[in-house]
Amino acid sequence: MSQLFFKDIQSVGKLIRKKEISIVELTEQMLERISSIDPVLNAYITILPDEAKKQAQLLEKELLDGNDRGPLHGIPIAIKDIFETKGSITTSGSKVFADYISKNDAEIVSKLKEAGAIIIGKTNLHEFAMGATTENPHYGPTRNPWNINKIPGGSSGGSAAAVASGLAFGAVGTDTGGSIRLPSAICGIVGLKPTYDLVSTKGCTPLSWSLDHIGPMTRTVNDSRIMLRAMMDSGQLSKVDLEVLDLETLKGIRIGYCKTYFFENMDEDMETVIYRALDKLRKFGAEIVEMNIPGIEEALNAQRIISKSEAYTFHEPYFSEKGELYGKDVQIRLNAGREVLASQYIRAKRIQKTFSNQMLNIFSEKNCHVLFTPTNTIAPYDIGSISPLETMNNIFRLGRTPIGNLLGFPAITVPCGFNSEKLPVGFQLIGRPYDDGLLLNIGEMYEKEENWISHLEKNEAYLFEQTQRSHKIVGLDQALTSILPNTP
Repeated sequence: MSQLFFKDIQSVGKLIRKKEISIVELTEQMLERISSIDPVLNAYITILPDEAKKQAQLLEKELLDGNDRGPLHGIPIAIKDIFETKGSITTSGSKVFADYISKNDAEIVSKLKEAGAIIIGKTNLHEFAMGATTENPHYGPTRNPWNINKIPGGSSGGSAAAVASGLAFGAVGTDTGGSIRLPSAICGIVGLKPTYDLVSTKGCTPLSWSLDHIGPMTRTVNDSRIMLRAMMDSGQLSKVDLEVLDLETLKGIRIGYCKTYFFENMDEDMETVIYRALDKLRKFGAEIVEMNIPGIEEALNAQRIISKSEAYTFHEPYFSEKGELYGKDVQIRLNAGREVLASQYIRAKRIQKTFSNQMLNIFSEKNCHVLFTPTNTIAPYDIGSISPLETMNNIFRLGRTPIGNLLGFPAITVPCGFNSEKLPVGFQLIGRPYDDGLLLNIGEMYEKEENWISHLEKNEAYLFEQTQRSHKIVGLDQALTSILPNTP
């Protein structure tokens, strides 16, 4: 039965339509699985059992009446607890908003519901999405499904852990410096950051208006395509082609790579995995072209300035009144944002525009379709091993994702192997604006050779072991409490 929870969205949809499983039954089983496994991983802040069951009953009836909303009809999906959900608390991972009840659904929540998705719960995150580890001081750390002593990446760590461990068939995350792609790579799933403005951010607590992206986190590339179709802003539909090409070869595709920055300071064992993936794309027929990209460090510094300045601008009224409720690392970030001068911000915005134009010119000059890079370049940290002061640059240390946000270009991470610690490694493809469909088609062709879901299924044995161990500890604690009721 556990294999059901690792199936892709399309396969689960077929089971529903063949009446091999009902939507209500599927939802109830998913809720039971979450209650069993999530105490170990802490992927969720809020489970929505009543709402989910109500949605399931409605969608079950619709399907019996011949009303099929599409591939997401009846599929349990998780959303990062930074999106508003009508009538429910949206914490944004902070005690500052611990009692905030949303009056409306976020735009993407409405779209997913319209597409038939069941919102099963709201996932844990780094507080206000301001970090790369999902070590949340208020709601506890989310743990990596491959090694519970390790971080899952962030800030959308709860979403990544939920999908990788079969606690949702897909999830929604946000990405301002890599917060979809980095945890997806570290947890061994697919993460898509669409072209900037392709998905509406309305109803999402902002981190940085200039850099925020919303995208799907899934177990397969096609699942990301399915979710993106449902999530896209209707006004942007004509700008992107999401047709499934089912490529048999990558002949005619030119893939660029840049050793400067992207391949620097990478763990040796991970480097082997990444170059093997690049070689596989070459064997599929792609032409691999080396690129030179000047000004990367200046661009990354601009990204830092824009992000922390815009974050402080949003939080200023809350921070001035409730500063003590913020976690220590977020306090450090906001205080740094307070110090940014207007002249620094304006200069950073100019660099952003210049660098984006430069990248388009490089793509054109090299006649390249996509840029290939590692997603994560070092192994994930042990939980609790990094001090709040050091967390400022974690996203820049762990991965090679922030450039994609400064550019606003589409980017996808696809799992491609394991490091020496048997933790997942992902590669990243960055494309030109609105070439999201091309990234999906290349990623899907690569994925055919990997059968990555089988790795996720095999990891179920580890999850089961950790769950059993946790239950034994909880049982022992309860027994001791009954014997020694006054023990503090």
